[in-house]
Amino acid sequence: MAELAGMSLTTFHRRFKKVTGVSPLQYQKQFRLHEAKRYLVAREGNAASVAYRVGYESASQFSREYRRLFGLPPLQDAAAARELAKVVSTF
Repeated sequence: MAELAGMSLTTFHRRFKKVTGVSPLQYQKQFRLHEAKRYLVAREGNAASVAYRVGYESASQFSREYRRLFGLPPLQDAAAARELAKVVSTF
């Protein structure tokens, strides 16, 4: 990406972080985890299959990082999100 942007790695990293608030690697990780949450809430697979689908090689690493970001294990968080959607849709 740095090369496509015509920047050195250091410059790209610094500018990326200034704009997004996180490093490119952290951004990618958060993006993958949010995509995983979307799949889990839509019931498009179990935690392990979703982990691999979004690019994780280890389901346990995925679960740890998911919990760190969202505060709950993947399946519990997805169930809570579905319940919240039911409550909100009744209004």
